Amino acid sequence: MLRPSPLVDQATQHLREEIAAGRYPVGTKLPGETTLAKTLGVGRSTVREALRALAGAGLLQARQGSGVFVIATEVAEEWPARLRRAAVADVYEVRMLVEVQAARLAAERRTPADLEALKAALAARRAAAAGDDAAFVDADIALHAAVVAAARNPVLTDLFAEFVPALRQGLIDLLDLRGPDRNPGDASHAGLVTAIEKFDRQAASRILHEELAATLRALQKLSASPSTLSPHDG
Repeated sequence: MLRPSPLVDQATQHLREEIAAGRYPVGTKLPGETTLAKTLGVGRSTVREALRALAGAGLLQARQGSGVFVIATEVAEEWPARLRRAAVADVYEVRMLVEVQAARLAAERRTPADLEALKAALAARRAAAAGDDAAFVDADIALHAAVVAAARNPVLTDLFAEFVPALRQGLIDLLDLRGPDRNPGDASHAGLVTAIEKFDRQAASRILHEELAATLRALQKLSASPSTLSPHDG
């Protein structure tokens, strides 16, 4: 029997442990609320809240007219946590898929306000070239974020924002190796803004693909070096 408080949290944890231990394998129908309430020594409302919490965690699924079934034995890892654990080059490959399409959409949908934001971000990137690597990476990411914002798709905007923490340190590590060119990629970024200004979808997507592909190759080379820090060290 569970202790008096907090009952819902304790019931949720108890059932989670039972599922993880294999008492209720995937595909198993759980006992009814009345039976679970009696087993746990709590009310049916507490059991109901615990089942709702476990369904929200992806472990259970309620099927109307059939009952509640186990669909997983472990809580799925949240997307931000998975990105933080991933290799920066792997994240970058997915970023390319997202952002190249965003550039194409931006060249279709950009507004005058979007264009102003893009030009301001390009100027800020150039100004940041004189500063340290972190400031330059932040300015570069801000420009790319402005491109994604101009695509006018909130899902793309949110997805790009999820990538940023996983990418930032890897890009800073890469810039540690930059030579005399303190503003790498300036011409391509300027060309990207111009293509979006002219509503040139093909040029925008091509320029951005080439730019991101070059950076990806550099990241892959960097990560292959035995002396390289992982994206989350430092």
